[in-house]
Amino acid sequence: MAADSKVETIARLAQWRIDNFAYCTYKKSDPFRVGIWNWHLSIEKNRYMYIRLFPELSRASKEQPPIARFVLRVSNTGSNRRFYISPIHERQLRTSDDFVWPVDYTFLGRFIIDVEFLDLKICPMNGEEASSIWPSDGMMQSLAAQSTLRCLSHMLDEGIHADVTINTAEGKLRAHKAILAASSPVFQSMFMHDLKEKESSTIEIEDMSQESCTTLLSYLYGTIRHEDFWKHRLALLGAANKYDIVNLKDSCEESLLEDINSGNVLARLQEAWLYRLNKLKKGCLMYLLDFGKIYDVKDDISNFFMHGDRELMLEMFQEVLAVWKPA
Repeated sequence: MAADSKVETIARLAQWRIDNFAYCTYKKSDPFRVGIWNWHLSIEKNRYMYIRLFPELSRASKEQPPIARFVLRVSNTGSNRRFYISPIHERQLRTSDDFVWPVDYTFLGRFIIDVEFLDLKICPMNGEEASSIWPSDGMMQSLAAQSTLRCLSHMLDEGIHADVTINTAEGKLRAHKAILAASSPVFQSMFMHDLKEKESSTIEIEDMSQESCTTLLSYLYGTIRHEDFWKHRLALLGAANKYDIVNLKDSCEESLLEDINSGNVLARLQEAWLYRLNKLKKGCLMYLLDFGKIYDVKDDISNFFMHGDRELMLEMFQEVLAVWKPA
C-alpha cells in the first residue's frame, strides 16, 4: 500500500496529500470515514486530471447510498501555492462513475486534494425523503427511560415541588435542589455549606439569558432537544465550565469540533483557549495549519493576532514553525 494513499480527516474535512503523480495515470486513496460511510478519492490523468469521490462498496452504500453535498479543492505545496476550487456539488453517490471533476492543470511534485462535506443525507429503505445524518439525536432511549424523562420534564415545566429559584438576566426560573446538586459539585457545595444560596434557596445566574438557562436546566433534567443544544451550546459551555458539569462541557467540545469551518475556526480557537479545551484547540490548529485553511482566513488573522491571548499566539506561532519547517 502506497505511503501517499492515506487520507487524513478532521470534522467533515478530508485531505489527501500526494507526493508525486508525474509517472502515474491513476491512483486511488485508502478508504477514509466521514459520517457513516467509508469513502475513496481517485485521480486519473489524461488530457485533464480527473478527480472522483465515491463511497466504498458495501451493503450500506448499496442499499442506502449517501446524498453528499460537498466542495473539492486542489492545491500545490510550497511558497507559490495555487488553489483550484470546485463548485458546490450535491448528488447521490453509489460508484466512481457518479461524480468526476476535471481539473485543467498539471501538478508537478506534491499536491493536496481537500474534500469538505457540507452535508450527508441517507436514503431510507422505505422510500421516504432523505434526511441528514447531521445532527443526530443519538441512540433511541428505552421506554422506561423515556417515561422517567417525561416525569422530570413535567416536574421542571410545572415547578412540581420546586425548592430553589434561579435569577437570570431576564427573569426567574424554578428548579429542584436535588437535581442541581446531583449534576454539579458547585451547586452541591452551595446547598451543603452555610452559603447564601442555602439560606435563601436562590441562585444568581445573571450571566445567562433566561432562554439559555432554561436550556441548561433541560440538559440537567435530561430533556434537552438537539436544536436547543445546538443553538445555545456556547452559553452552555460557559455554564458547564463555571459549574463544573463535566459531561456537558465534553459534549459542547465535541459539538464545536464537528462543524469547524473557515468562518468560525478563529472564534473556536479562542473559546478552546478560554475554556482549556485541548481537543478543540488541537482540531482548530490542525484545520488551519495541517489542512492549509489558514489561507482562507487571511483577512481575519491580523485582528485575531492583535486581540488574542499572548500565550495562545505563541503556541500558534510554534505550531506554524513546526508545520512549515523544511523537510
